[in-house]
Amino acid sequence: MVREVEIQDTFTVFFADVEPRLRHALCASYGIERGMEASAHALAYGWEHWERVHGMSNPAGYLWGVGRSHARRIRPPTLIYPESSVEQMPMVEPGLPSGLARLPERQRIAVVLVHGLGWTYADTANLLGVSRSTIQTNAERGLAKLKKHIGV
Repeated sequence: MVREVEIQDTFTVFFADVEPRLRHALCASYGIERGMEASAHALAYGWEHWERVHGMSNPAGYLWGVGRSHARRIRPPTLIYPESSVEQMPMVEPGLPSGLARLPERQRIAVVLVHGLGWTYADTANLLGVSRSTIQTNAERGLAKLKKHIGV
């Protein structure tokens, strides 16, 4: 019984730290619906296999991979980022959803997490299991493409 409580406590702390970052990253990659489902699936997998996952060098990165695999199996919606009217998004450029949808996945993730949500390059790289310079390059290239698409 004591062991079960310890497992639950360590997962609870892990969950509180990782869930928002994992959800944001998966939603940035696959859109809101697929990202939310993939995030829930990855965290459920993490709970079911916590004794093994907890001992990994980057458990959040491993669950990122689990979520990505799950999201790829889900039938994609027609639009990842549906267009919204100006009335629904008064402070957002109307061309932003289509511009984000046109970016390659890695660049879209980097742009949304770094420029949209204010994550550091290091935090983004740590979650995704890549180098800081890879995130910086993808964020810079993605932002340049996004600006070109929007006409800024």
